[in-house]
Amino acid sequence: MKTDKIAATCQETSHIIMSRDLPPLNALRAFEAAARLNSVSLAGEQLHVTHGAVSRQIKVLEEHLGVALFSKDGRGVKLTDAGVRLRDASSDAFERLRGVCSEISQGSADAPFVLGCSGSLLARWFIPRLGRLNADLPDLRLHLSAGEGDLDPRRPGLDALLVFAEPPWPADMQIFELASERIGPVVSPRFVGFERLHGAPVSALQYETLLQTTSRLQAWPSWAQQNGIAVDALRYGQAFEHLYYLLEAAVAGLGIAIAPEPLVADDLNAGRLAAPWGFTETPARLALWVPRRAADGRAQQLAQWLKAELQRQPV
Repeated sequence: MKTDKIAATCQETSHIIMSRDLPPLNALRAFEAAARLNSVSLAGEQLHVTHGAVSRQIKVLEEHLGVALFSKDGRGVKLTDAGVRLRDASSDAFERLRGVCSEISQGSADAPFVLGCSGSLLARWFIPRLGRLNADLPDLRLHLSAGEGDLDPRRPGLDALLVFAEPPWPADMQIFELASERIGPVVSPRFVGFERLHGAPVSALQYETLLQTTSRLQAWPSWAQQNGIAVDALRYGQAFEHLYYLLEAAVAGLGIAIAPEPLVADDLNAGRLAAPWGFTETPARLALWVPRRAADGRAQQLAQWLKAELQRQPV
């Protein structure tokens, strides 16, 4: 009796485990290809098997799930509602698997660490410090990829992203917070109104034409609100697509710009720009985003170097 009870329990446990298992992987792969290509024949060609082999695998999958995935449609077939749901889920899963497998097969201790960041951050802050980074972290083999709002570390090809952003942080990322964002107006000594603005209160900005960037139109209004200036009193002049061009215009004396402090630190130190009213902290942070699937010791090493560099006093 006791032996029979144990056997029954084992059978029941085995059934529970089996019911939680995924369908056969070959069957899922055959279905995903047929559903994506909308053709059993094309799926067979892609998988290097016969039309009949794909059909048999789909039948195995339907029997495992207890539901039809394809239905007759004239001389062909079409996906059922269940088939559409499984196609969407399986296509996404196989695509992610392909991406991760590609990263793993290509990755090694000798592979470069690919960091994405905006072109403005790259040109105005990173490149001037790249020699020091290479000297301090010679084994990192950092590769830089520039973009403007189109970089996503979730996609294959990037190991991390350096970006100004506001919390909350995405759950699928390991986030290394490096510094609070501080923004402020900057102006060149070459600007015709520079002497007039030197020592003037912040309210003087209401009478100046302000340069802005279309990539961050809220920068001036947010700064004005924090500094007691009516937003509707601001007057805007030339707009530039990217922050890099905006700051080049400011250095050339074309007007007053607004920018994050790290991106103008070297210009302030060299006297190419001045910040008469200092910088104001925003809710954003400069942070290193690393996909949790790809996190390794190199990311933490880079984050520590970046944080220390951001705290370095200009010389």
